[in-house]
Amino acid sequence: MPMIIGGLQKNSLIDFPGTVACVVFTSGCNFCCPYCHNPDLAMGKASPDAPAITEADVFAFLERRKGMLDGVVITGGEPSLHMDLEGFCFKIKKMGYKIKLDTNGSNPGVLARLLQLQLLDFVAMDIKTSLDRYDGLVRGNLKADTIMKSVKLIMDIAPAHEFRTTCVRPFIDESIMVDIGRMIKGASHYVLQHCSRNVSVLNPSFFKLADRFFQEKEMVTLQKAVEPHVMKCSIR
Repeated sequence: MPMIIGGLQKNSLIDFPGTVACVVFTSGCNFCCPYCHNPDLAMGKASPDAPAITEADVFAFLERRKGMLDGVVITGGEPSLHMDLEGFCFKIKKMGYKIKLDTNGSNPGVLARLLQLQLLDFVAMDIKTSLDRYDGLVRGNLKADTIMKSVKLIMDIAPAHEFRTTCVRPFIDESIMVDIGRMIKGASHYVLQHCSRNVSVLNPSFFKLADRFFQEKEMVTLQKAVEPHVMKCSIR
């Protein structure tokens, strides 16, 4: 079953650390984060301003860019929902590209398979909030230990990794940050991200009910709360 691709960014210097890459956006997500800034992809639609893209288009593009690009970022939506992700990665690796996968950690079985086959060079996992607060962000049921299985896999097996959190009230505060620090204790890199302003989001009314954003000094406070637990913590 071919991948459902919602967009292609032809060049990026920031999405794959140390690697000139393109970014492939998959369509569809099993989370419903109200602040998601890719709402069309989250709902399983292509980006409205992007032409339809097929797997064949991606591979033709990668063939043309050999020698100019070093890697491919596969992001979403949530890529692990796609049955042909393994085959897609295999074809990309066969072309000589490195692969970075962005994931929400909801499918540790898929993640384990890709890592065991050595198809991934870098894994970035989003940590949304503390384990006991995930229920409000997920379509359907998700057990807390599912997220922890993905965290452990990434830290134990991934060649390189980072964890990251988009900081949005009420899903993040200082105490939650300490909980997350304990979840990913020993991680090589944890990134705190500002929530994007003035962009389309999945649930616009979410931002009308309260101030959801953190100021820079508040981000620093969050950073200090988690720093004792990880090797490096950055604000992005």
